[in-house]
Amino acid sequence: MGSHNLTERACSIMKAFCEETTTPPQGEEQGEMKHDNVNHPSHYTFGGIECIDAIEAALGTEGFIGYCEGNVLKYLWRHRGKNGVEDLKKAMWYLDRMIKAEAAEEPKRASNVQGAFCRG
Repeated sequence: MGSHNLTERACSIMKAFCEETTTPPQGEEQGEMKHDNVNHPSHYTFGGIECIDAIEAALGTEGFIGYCEGNVLKYLWRHRGKNGVEDLKKAMWYLDRMIKAEAAEEPKRASNVQGAFCRG
């Protein structure tokens, strides 16, 4: 993916983000949103868009997999000195997202490899 396409994608995500942030997420004004620092931290959601989803859309699959891998390493690295089990759960969360992204990408990779060997 070229940097121009990445810039366009990031701009469209931010435009959608800005349009949606004029209305608070459903339930937020009544204090109904459940606080979950591992799976859905409220401080990473604005206008119904989670930051992780915007990052995935902006980076594409390969970039997102690398992003997740870096976060797994970060949370494993710091868990003993900062948030203990919570950081281990965050590492598992990013590993799960990485596995899902890899699993979705595998059929595409297999198809590309097969196509490369079957060309005549």
